[in-house]
Amino acid sequence: MDMALFEIFNGFAGKNHVIDVVAMLIAEYFPYVFSLILAYLWLFKSRWRERVLFAGYAAIIGLAANLLITLVYFHPRPFMMHAGTLLIPHASETSFPSDHGTLMCSVAFMLLTSHELRSSGATFVALSCIGGFARVYCGLHFPLDIYGSLLVAVCSTAVVYVLAPRLLMPFNRLVMAF
Repeated sequence: MDMALFEIFNGFAGKNHVIDVVAMLIAEYFPYVFSLILAYLWLFKSRWRERVLFAGYAAIIGLAANLLITLVYFHPRPFMMHAGTLLIPHASETSFPSDHGTLMCSVAFMLLTSHELRSSGATFVALSCIGGFARVYCGLHFPLDIYGSLLVAVCSTAVVYVLAPRLLMPFNRLVMAF
């Protein structure tokens, strides 16, 4: 089923130059957009600094979890299996779970936990889905890689949410004091 979905999404790659360029830009640069928005919130919306830190923690925990997963499980990228059309050159390394997807979803889900930033979190969730789809469209990941990153992001967000009141909030006060 994973291969069938990959072939559907990636089957459009290489057929329209404009769509390919847009997909490549999204696939490569959406995590940077997320980082820039968090930097903006940190610098210009100081009342949300704690939420920005929580989003950063969730992303770091998620990426650390990805690293641990890749140490015990290797799944080749589609181009390593000679599947689909590759639009963005990439190193031949494990594809599960997607680091891009984990980072974007972790930030999005953490923002969803904040009442003040819930609408921004929902927008980030939509952008995360678009970013994940673009990674599959460009031939970098299978859909299961994106779903795996979504699961890792849910777990990392839950960890931060549970640890926030007792451990992270006091740590945040120290960080924000500087």
